[in-house]
Amino acid sequence: MTFAALLLLLAPAVVETSSSDEVRFGIEVARKGLWQEARFRFEKATQLDPENASALNNLAVALEQQGDFDKAREAYEKALKLKPNHIYIQQNYDLFREADDKRNRKSRKKP
Repeated sequence: MTFAALLLLLAPAVVETSSSDEVRFGIEVARKGLWQEARFRFEKATQLDPENASALNNLAVALEQQGDFDKAREAYEKALKLKPNHIYIQQNYDLFREADDKRNRKSRKKP
């Protein structure tokens, strides 16, 4: 065996993940309350597949959990553009809008 072949055998394998792998892992860590890691995974999933409505929806949930409401709204709206009749995305967006409207009303009342 040549030295180059030996180096190839010893080199660590490059593991490529799919968008759905990232979403699955993101959901797993989100369930544990690890929202920063979940957000990272959902962002990575959307980079791998910008048309993954599920990843965008989950990213929106993570952003919302972290208080990044403008980006959450943007992610929900992108997800709904991709899957306008998806009931879970629509429900999440509706709940988000309701809570966001309340937050906005409260912030306007404060002096």
